[in-house]
Amino acid sequence: MTTSTTAVLHSEWIKIRSVRSVAGSLVGVFAATLLITVLVFSTIGQAEAGTQENDLLFFAFYALNFGQIAAISFGATALSSEFHDGALRISLTVVPRRSLFYLAKMAVIGGLALAVGLVTSFTTFLVGQLFMGEYAIRLGEPAALRAAFGGGVYLALMALFAAGLTAVLRSAVAVLSLLIPFILIVPFVVGDIAGGAAQYLPDRAGQLVIRGHNEGSLGPWTGLAVTAGWAAVALIAGWWTLRKRDV
Repeated sequence: MTTSTTAVLHSEWIKIRSVRSVAGSLVGVFAATLLITVLVFSTIGQAEAGTQENDLLFFAFYALNFGQIAAISFGATALSSEFHDGALRISLTVVPRRSLFYLAKMAVIGGLALAVGLVTSFTTFLVGQLFMGEYAIRLGEPAALRAAFGGGVYLALMALFAAGLTAVLRSAVAVLSLLIPFILIVPFVVGDIAGGAAQYLPDRAGQLVIRGHNEGSLGPWTGLAVTAGWAAVALIAGWWTLRKRDV
């Protein structure tokens, strides 16, 4: 059993590494976040900080707004590659136990997203603060370490959320068309209409962990737990769909 599981995990790692679009989107999580951080903080960082005094910590992770798009793309493309050219049929011929196949794939996606997410979150924080002068926040200051760690976890959860939805819809294009507007537009619309309900949306809730000051009923970790709940629902739905739907 252990050998079989290890072999499946290894094969899923090889798939991600060998598919250029999938590997590229994973690298993009780090590259896009760091690039935006350097561009913004080296040019207008200190000027913006003067207007962000209520939550300089949240501003320190501004570029994660772009990193999460890359994380969503990684989760979606890592799954959608199975639904092209009969790849899923081949995968299930090699690993006929669908639950094992699904759990191994999600474990690899989640593990890689978490590793890259943590490196991205800590790096973007530390690099950004190099440009902040008197506004710089040290990693040892209250909530900074929690925010840097939580930011990495948040990116991993968004990747898993997208992966689960892709298992249901079987299309990265469909998932990206759904999630990117959902992340960029819906929270503001819901926030205007439903008030406090917006804090339970996956991005709003998860990003509480990178805030220095929180408003509403959710705290940093409970907000991240809400995002984990969204991801868990998507993953369970994807597992159920894979078990019941024909290849």
